[in-house]
Amino acid sequence: MWAHKSWQGRLIAHPLPPAERLRHYAAWCTAVEGNTTFYATPTRETVATWAAQTDPDFRFVLKLPRTVTHDLRLTDADEPLHAFLDAIAPLGPRTHAVWAQLPASFGPDDVPALARLLRRLPRDHRYAVEVRHPAFFTDPAATRLLEGVLTDVDAEWVPFDTTTFFAAEPTSDAERDAWVKKPRAPLRTRTLTDRPIVRYLGRDDVEQTVAGWRHWVEASVAWLRQGRSPTVFIHTPDNADAPALARRFHDEVRAALPQLDPLPEPIPAQPLTLF
Repeated sequence: MWAHKSWQGRLIAHPLPPAERLRHYAAWCTAVEGNTTFYATPTRETVATWAAQTDPDFRFVLKLPRTVTHDLRLTDADEPLHAFLDAIAPLGPRTHAVWAQLPASFGPDDVPALARLLRRLPRDHRYAVEVRHPAFFTDPAATRLLEGVLTDVDAEWVPFDTTTFFAAEPTSDAERDAWVKKPRAPLRTRTLTDRPIVRYLGRDDVEQTVAGWRHWVEASVAWLRQGRSPTVFIHTPDNADAPALARRFHDEVRAALPQLDPLPEPIPAQPLTLF
């Protein structure tokens, strides 16, 4: 997501042609979740414009199409899977991970299908998996089963931390909408690879959001000191200030690790004036 309506003209210049929107987002953040790929596989030509707007070290974490993860549930999915992998080829090293977000009904009994798929995927990509079935978080046997399958192919388990969001009743329309749509799961901080990926959901209130991410700042600092390379995505119910919050998170990590590279300077959203 790099063209959120509420960012236009406030954080990112508006109007912008489609071939410039990602470039402006990439001046705020150096990674993006590819949620649109869940709904439809883009053309190679479209993906080539994404590559042209970003530096080679920009990170795309691209969600597998729902046809693969939800409709076919990872079984007999070769055709849409290979079409997707072919489409994203122009990104080259920018594809930080191919991300399978699995439905809440995908439980421990379905793990063999995940194992078969992961073993057959080409090794020129890294893979990450997000699960939502409660057993993976509460049943130690299910946790070990999934971790074993992921570890075998050096794939990461992506936690979606909604604990701060669900700590208090919703207070706005955006929070009420997220309340019924977002998953509830215990906090998971264990990482399996040298490239942890974290998704965090805060609240409308900035200070509650910041207070809830403290353990992720500490975890990110620890991972970086270990030589790992984490990617952290910051969400709020309406995502209106998500890029600014992501930069604040980065600043907190960098305060503990001054040698960490700063983020780029955002492109002005409004024309510069003399007065």
